[in-house]
Amino acid sequence: MAKQVRVVRMSVEQPLWRALSGYRVLTMLYAIGLFASAYDEFDRPGIAIAFYVVLFVWTLATLPRVQSAVACTKRFLAVDLAIALTGIVLTPLAADDHHISSGGPTLPSIWTAGSVLAYAIKGGWRWAAFASTPVAVANLIERGSPARDTVHNVVLVWVASIAIGYVVEVARASERTLARALEIEATTRERERLARDIHDGVLQVLAMVQRRGAVLGGEAGELGRMAGEQEIALRTLVSGVLVPVSRVSLDAAEGAVVRAVEVEAEEPDDDGPVDLRSLLAPYAAAKVSFAEPGAPVPLPAPAAKELAAAVGAALDNVRRHAGEDARAWILVEDEPREVVVTVRDDGPGIPEGRLAQAEGEGRLGVALSIRGRLRDLGGSAELVSIPGQGTEVELKVPKARGKAGTR
Repeated sequence: MAKQVRVVRMSVEQPLWRALSGYRVLTMLYAIGLFASAYDEFDRPGIAIAFYVVLFVWTLATLPRVQSAVACTKRFLAVDLAIALTGIVLTPLAADDHHISSGGPTLPSIWTAGSVLAYAIKGGWRWAAFASTPVAVANLIERGSPARDTVHNVVLVWVASIAIGYVVEVARASERTLARALEIEATTRERERLARDIHDGVLQVLAMVQRRGAVLGGEAGELGRMAGEQEIALRTLVSGVLVPVSRVSLDAAEGAVVRAVEVEAEEPDDDGPVDLRSLLAPYAAAKVSFAEPGAPVPLPAPAAKELAAAVGAALDNVRRHAGEDARAWILVEDEPREVVVTVRDDGPGIPEGRLAQAEGEGRLGVALSIRGRLRDLGGSAELVSIPGQGTEVELKVPKARGKAGTR
């Protein structure tokens, strides 16, 4: 029975959305106050009043839109930025020449920065740079010339928004890293507890059956051999309990998701990531050693299953051609651009030309079961065998191809 999973959400992004909501309301009121205090500087105050009515209603009506990354859609961002740009461009039509030449504020004033900051929090520094550019152009059009104070304000908004966007991206990455660390820590504690319990009971019984079976021989010896294989497989599973890939909340503002402990493994999604180690660990046995990285090796489910099947085919060849007494080693390497799995044995090796002869005779085990699978994944399979020194099969699967899908 699975234990209840304790879920903890962490987010440094949510306070930014709350701060942005407050900023939009305060700067909207500030812009209206500036207009009221400089009413005499407007030749056509009706234009300004109409704009402020729209700004007031829009700001209050869209407060729920700036509560989270999910609610803050691309369409909302586009309309919000369009309102800010419209206010900037309308300023010369509403205000007199003195207001413009003296560097008076635009109709939306610093409310415009809220639109740009929404882009930064939603999409990071690239989105912030995208939103800052039309704001800069609109300010230059409103002033008519690149005055020093205008350029200063434009650069300030541009740099600040990009900096905030970059900080948001770093914060999101840090949340995911911290969530992963906490998840691994929790899983490690559970693994240690299971290891103690299993070591005190099952493993000791299996080891005793193996020793007694070896002494008695016959059918008891065969039973002892099987018990020894199960003991090694169980030790491998306990010592390398596989940590599932962290899930990320659909709403990025809710932060990373940390799950304490999951006793029962979940069935992987067909399109979701699967830890390759969980598919290869069952191959470990008395004469099959399994070496894995300390961190998960995520691959799309179809790619992981095909790669595991290729490893199984390689081990079948070891048992079939190298004999029951041959030892085998499985090594998993998680490279930056690809996953490499090496299957090596200490058998007699394959005579030169034997594989080509087998293919000519219609026995296509290596060609189809191993190379064919890897070829379908966009990877490769290399087989190196020296007579008398064993055989080594190196399987490579590119990560980029795996993300896009496989067969």
